[in-house]
Amino acid sequence: MSDLLSVQRLEAFYGAGQVLHGIDLKVARGEQIALIGRNGMGKTTLLRALMGLVADTRGHIQFAGRDIRGDVPEKIARAGMALVPEGRGVFGSLNVVENLTMAARPGTDGRQRWTLDKIYQLFPRLRARRSNGGHQLSGGEQQMLTIGRALMTNPDLLLIDEATEGLAPLVAKDIWATLGIIREEGVATVVVDKDFRALSRIADRMVMLSKGTIVFDGTPSALARQQALLEQHLGV
Repeated sequence: MSDLLSVQRLEAFYGAGQVLHGIDLKVARGEQIALIGRNGMGKTTLLRALMGLVADTRGHIQFAGRDIRGDVPEKIARAGMALVPEGRGVFGSLNVVENLTMAARPGTDGRQRWTLDKIYQLFPRLRARRSNGGHQLSGGEQQMLTIGRALMTNPDLLLIDEATEGLAPLVAKDIWATLGIIREEGVATVVVDKDFRALSRIADRMVMLSKGTIVFDGTPSALARQQALLEQHLGV
């Protein structure tokens, strides 16, 4: 698989505080990466930096063969990257259809693989709730809507921050199944979540952050053999 994303020596700052310290990361086309680590280790900042949402970054971010570090988020989105943010960001005054269609556009190849009907197939509950406002949805339905909205941009790379945080177990199970379908469709993903075991089942690679640096990058099976590392950085 060819590299879709290549990050080299990435640093990120909020004011005088440095959060990322020389991140090197590659994501191949169609690959599913689990980004793990304790709270406050830089996972959200890394996703935000990739999406152009951190003002002060240094290093190199190449996406689809072009250096995008310093580009504005809308330009990065048009290049084929999409973010599902922590907290979901649903527009409460818009109904489900409006939340989805506001983001709709063809992919970078001109094709529109993800349509309204396809999102409804992925999330039947959204079809049933299509006339409801965003503020009328449950937390699980809002997460489905936010993932669906990101897919309507027909991205090549999907970044998902806290995929199942605060969701009931049955809803979380649906989200994990959905991530498997997204992977089968060839969309590369970087997924942040606290459910280490669920991530281990779906991910091609596990990338562990600690204090803004990568302390592990390898397969789930390789990480499972490093119990001391898991206990130190995850408490698993």
